[in-house]
Amino acid sequence: MLDIADVPGLRPTSERIRETLFNWLTPVISESRCLDLFAGTGALGLEALSRGAKSAVFVENSARAAAVLQHGIAKLGAENATLIRTDAFNFVRTYAEEPFDIVFVDPPFASDSVPELCRLLSESRALDRQARVYIEQDRKQPQPELPAGWSLAKNKTAGNVRYALLTT
Repeated sequence: MLDIADVPGLRPTSERIRETLFNWLTPVISESRCLDLFAGTGALGLEALSRGAKSAVFVENSARAAAVLQHGIAKLGAENATLIRTDAFNFVRTYAEEPFDIVFVDPPFASDSVPELCRLLSESRALDRQARVYIEQDRKQPQPELPAGWSLAKNKTAGNVRYALLTT
């Protein structure tokens, strides 16, 4: 079980949603490069690693959440995990290394940043040609308009959460 930092707005993705998400990702998770934006507890990226992902980069801006996540990464011995303490928007805007196959976009629940992050990701060098982008948001927020060339592969709601898997 992962430790959870006491940070306003931090809420880990539920086990039920994670199970559905990783069932969706089963065909593509092996040897994938993953990016966990707004990593928080790191639950999504760490689960990806446990299911065969080659590597995961965790982006977390909160010093407290990053410290707890770093401890969790060390405790699990996840050597193919990299934690970067920075703003998710700045990370995507400036990223210029090897592209990611899977990106998890799970901002703080009250945030309405999913559409802007999808736009930035589509304009960045962060995504592989056939990347999957997972988004999670308050179900009251409208489904984001997708960038050109992106499509909705899966979409569900659970309680107050809307979550979807997009293809690029």
